[in-house]
Amino acid sequence: MASQSSQELTGAGAPAVESRFFTPPAEFEGCFTTFYRMTLILPGDTVVSDYMQPEWASLRFFSGALPTAKIGDDVLSESRYAATGPSSNPAHFTIGSTRMWGIGVLPLGWARLFDADASELANRMVDGTHHPAFSRFKPLADILCDDTISDEKHFFAIVEAMRQNMRPHRDEDRILRVHRALLDETIRTVADLAERTGINPRSQERLCCRYFGFTPKILLRRQRFVRSLSTFMLDSGGKWTGAMDAHYHDQAQFSREFSNFMGMKPSEYAAMDHPVMNSFVAARARMLGSPAQALDAPGG
Repeated sequence: MASQSSQELTGAGAPAVESRFFTPPAEFEGCFTTFYRMTLILPGDTVVSDYMQPEWASLRFFSGALPTAKIGDDVLSESRYAATGPSSNPAHFTIGSTRMWGIGVLPLGWARLFDADASELANRMVDGTHHPAFSRFKPLADILCDDTISDEKHFFAIVEAMRQNMRPHRDEDRILRVHRALLDETIRTVADLAERTGINPRSQERLCCRYFGFTPKILLRRQRFVRSLSTFMLDSGGKWTGAMDAHYHDQAQFSREFSNFMGMKPSEYAAMDHPVMNSFVAARARMLGSPAQALDAPGG
């Protein structure tokens, strides 16, 4: 078991964010981003709000304060097990001091673990305890939400739960081909993607909706956007011009795309405090070499 930890202390009266990242076993290669434990410590009974950027599917288990979160039309509160499908919209959340375990599920992991079409759960946030697509992992909540159990035992519980639910899938090779191609910054169009993967456009669209949650066109746009937003969060000197992906024609196009994905203007986002995500993204980039789920390679 390999793990890396990072602690971000953001000043007196500000949140302390401590993250620990665990590498999934080799048998799960290509299925998960990481298994991670994040601890958020706030003074007294204060709460913070922030926005999660678009990402792959996630399972999150909370002990301590429970979040109130919203993505699209879904609002979830008082749930210790929150599950989200792949997203192209932000998830806004408000939370107090807590400890959370997160499991990021890549498209190959979705194919091996879930029977539902990812497109049916795209931009959805549900109580995993009761939702039929996610309830098989309900027993994990009793373990991961127990602070008396060590991180190491939590990790092994996650591994065992995933091992019991994994099954091979006939589309694995095609899923990995598409996923790797999405990460290639030289690919600009759906036609480029089809040529690189050797999958005809109609079949590729069905495959992407089934396991990735969105059409190839939206996935390529999301990749450009997440690359830009992550660069801004990490090192842009506070200027969008230094963060914009090279595939954007101009700042006006980027601003339109930002509004489409985040529901606000770039200037509005930049003017906000991001007490949780800035710390977490920086720690993720430092520990894993990738600042965001959507930028993680599937391996293999």
